[in-house]
Amino acid sequence: MVADGQYRVMLVDDHEIVRRGLRTVLEERPEIAVVGEAGTVRESVALAEQLRPDVIVMDLRLPDGSGVEACREIRSRIEDAKVLILTSHADEDALFSAVLAGAAGYVLKDLNPARLQDAIITVGSGGSLLDPQMATQVLDRLRRGDARHPADDPFASLSPQEERILDMIGEGLTNREIANVLKLSEKTVKNYVSQIYSKLHVERRSQASRLATERRMRKQG
Repeated sequence: MVADGQYRVMLVDDHEIVRRGLRTVLEERPEIAVVGEAGTVRESVALAEQLRPDVIVMDLRLPDGSGVEACREIRSRIEDAKVLILTSHADEDALFSAVLAGAAGYVLKDLNPARLQDAIITVGSGGSLLDPQMATQVLDRLRRGDARHPADDPFASLSPQEERILDMIGEGLTNREIANVLKLSEKTVKNYVSQIYSKLHVERRSQASRLATERRMRKQG
C-alpha cells in the first residue's frame, strides 16, 4: 500500500472494454487506483516488474497463454506479488493451478462490484480470497498427491468455441461437418482449427484428435 493510502492495481485482460469497465468499477473506491493495464502474459510480466503494483487482477484466459502462467512467472520475479484471478468460469482445475502458482485469490466476473472492490482491498492488505468449497476441493487433491498444474497445459488458452471444435475433432468430424453443426462457414472453422493447432503446438489433425481424446478420458477419470 502506498503512502497516500491507495492500493495500486494492475489489470490484465485481453479485452480492452473489460479493462475499461473494471477500471471504472474499481476506481469508484477512493482506496483503489488502477496504475496499469496489460492484455497478454508477456505484457503483464513486463509491466508488473516495471510498476510493482499492490494487486494484479488477472484474467485466466489470455491470447499467449493462461493467467496461471503469468501469475507464476510474475511471482518468480516479484516474490510478494499479490495476484487475484478474475474469470468467468468456476473451474476446479484452474483454481487448483492458481493456488499452486501462488495466487492470493480467485473470484468470478459476475461478482457484485462492491464485493470485487472488497476483494482487491483484502488481497492488497495481505489476505487470501478463495471460495471455501473450491478451496476444500483443492486441499483434497493435494492430500491425494495430485500436484500437477492442469492449467499449465495448452488447453487453458483455448476459447470456449475452440474447445467445442477440438472436441468435435476428437470425435472425427471434418471441418465441413463442424461448420454445419456450429452454423459457421467452413473457412471460419478452418481458421479456428489453425488457432487450435498453434495453441496445442501440433501440426496435424491426428495429433489434435489424440490430445482431445486424452483430455476427455482424463476428465472422465
